[in-house]
Amino acid sequence: MKPTEVLKSEHEVILRALDCVEEMASQTELTGVLDQKNAGQAVEFLQTFADRCHHAKEENHLFRRLIDMGWPSDGGPVGVMLAEHEEGRALIRNMAEAVHKWKAGDQATLRDFTVSASGYVELLRQHIMKENNILFPMADGALRPEDQFALQVAFTKAEKED
Repeated sequence: MKPTEVLKSEHEVILRALDCVEEMASQTELTGVLDQKNAGQAVEFLQTFADRCHHAKEENHLFRRLIDMGWPSDGGPVGVMLAEHEEGRALIRNMAEAVHKWKAGDQATLRDFTVSASGYVELLRQHIMKENNILFPMADGALRPEDQFALQVAFTKAEKED
């Protein structure tokens, strides 16, 4: 399996989680109550799997390999993806902070959670579409078989370290 196929399969898991986050944001907006347990679990999943596992594979391995091959890290497909990862991290931090404030009794934080959650869902869905349909095919065309193998090894090692 190509490394980009591994990343695409992880995208499917992330997309399912995004459906849950979207529903949670809608229910929070509708009811005026944040399910702090589920919201906390969603934030933890996004921080752990989507960011520290999945995005780390992209940034530390695939993107790094492409940059080493001469792809620009500022601008271009890799630069756009890196910027979107940072934007996503900021939205996850906002969600986490909103959950923390809600637990402390701050009712006004509901809007912060729903806006950040909705923004994250929209960002990541578009981000995944760009990676799956633009960046990954370009990368597959540029990566030599030995690059593909090295990335497979790096991904396996990264998964064992998580």
